Amino acid sequence: MKGTVLISCFLSLLLLQATAEEEEEDITAILRDRSHIDDTLRLATEEKARDYAAAIERLRKIYHTSIKPLEQAYKYNELRSHEISAYPGRTLGDSATDGEITSKPMVLFLGPWSVGKSTMINYLLGMHESPYQLYTGAEPTTSEFTVIMHGEKIRSVEGIVMAADSSRSFSPLEKFGQNFLEKLIGIEMPHKLLERVTFVDTPGIIENRKQQERGYPFNDVCQWFIDRADLIFVVFDPTKLDVGLELEMLFRQLKGRESQIRIILNKADNLATQDLMRVYGALFWSLAPLINVTEPPRVYVSSFWPYDYAPDTSRDLFKREEISLLEDLNQVIENRMENKIAFIRQHGIRVRIHGLLVDRYVQTFKEKMSFFSDPELVFQEIVDDPDKFYIFKSILAKTNVSKFDLPNRDAYRDFFGINPITNFKPLSAQCSYIGGCLLEKIEKAITNELPALLSSINSGKQPGLAACEATGCGEKPKNRYRKN
Repeated sequence: MKGTVLISCFLSLLLLQATAEEEEEDITAILRDRSHIDDTLRLATEEKARDYAAAIERLRKIYHTSIKPLEQAYKYNELRSHEISAYPGRTLGDSATDGEITSKPMVLFLGPWSVGKSTMINYLLGMHESPYQLYTGAEPTTSEFTVIMHGEKIRSVEGIVMAADSSRSFSPLEKFGQNFLEKLIGIEMPHKLLERVTFVDTPGIIENRKQQERGYPFNDVCQWFIDRADLIFVVFDPTKLDVGLELEMLFRQLKGRESQIRIILNKADNLATQDLMRVYGALFWSLAPLINVTEPPRVYVSSFWPYDYAPDTSRDLFKREEISLLEDLNQVIENRMENKIAFIRQHGIRVRIHGLLVDRYVQTFKEKMSFFSDPELVFQEIVDDPDKFYIFKSILAKTNVSKFDLPNRDAYRDFFGINPITNFKPLSAQCSYIGGCLLEKIEKAITNELPALLSSINSGKQPGLAACEATGCGEKPKNRYRKN
């Protein structure tokens, strides 16, 4: 009797093992072909690392010699504490470090919980079923901000280490507190795609959770990453199309960044074609009040995970949609140097406008001051009603500044509340015989040096002495304020 029981158990174990092996073979058989990812992103091609490094070095030099001096002299970063009202959109970090200038393009993943953000990253990097794949599941799984970046070997990096290393460009995150740094983690790994781009996975949005429950300012942290992202993937799935307060706040933070947003309807192969059309319309209906642009955003419909599409679904459509999204990602990678130069130039324009406005405030203050005047009352009147003294209008009349580039007037009330007007010198005093004038240097960078560097990139020339000679980089700026 015992022998019969033992034989039965043995046969059952063999049957279970055979079934498990067959299931494993089935799973392996339905893995999706990933060759289109490598082809679309051109991962097999070698980059011209030398030319790219030369362009980055030239850009870094232009920033440090021509833009940063005026930025520091007029404390532009103090204005940035009110940047949402002053300048919506992307900005440099506080006194941009070399890490921010040399950093790779950043792709940010946002959206509700368990819509497939982490699974999508695993799929793009081929990390599924590896020990280092991002944890995924049907429940809310990602509670940290995870930065996936290139490294010589696979390892994790704690948030406090990332914030302490200025070469990583994450040091400004310390301002969100130690509780947040415990929720920040980095993963380094050798991967061709990560040599060209950095992925950031974020905690899923849970509408019934308050910011205080997270232990750190979630929306402020999201804003920091949004301001520095080159591409923003907002991911949904057919079961999570409702819009609550936290998601509404997120889209409010994305205003001004519509060109970087890509909306993804993930897990599309879970639905029949007719149901998918209804879900697609429902997604637009939910997002319409949140995206206030004339051109509707592009929505990519597919299923981003390593396994084959479900049978009897629009697999050809899903494949084309996936390739189209990969082409968008490749476009950001291919144009990263041009985008970085254009962004630094945009930053320089804002610093120049800020310098001109502070200079105008200083001049107006000195003109209105008399021997018997109260300095605080005089300047308070100027700050409260700058239009009365033509502060902003005089900038438009005398300089080639667009009215659409002017910052919010209220931001300067807060700015001068922290920085007394007497701390600043007029632009005419910001000149030296050896270094030249700060205004002349930043104007030269905006009009000559940065466009010349951009032209050298587009024409395929290595930026170096030739570009410098063409724009006169070594020429000493003239002091137009110095009397002859």
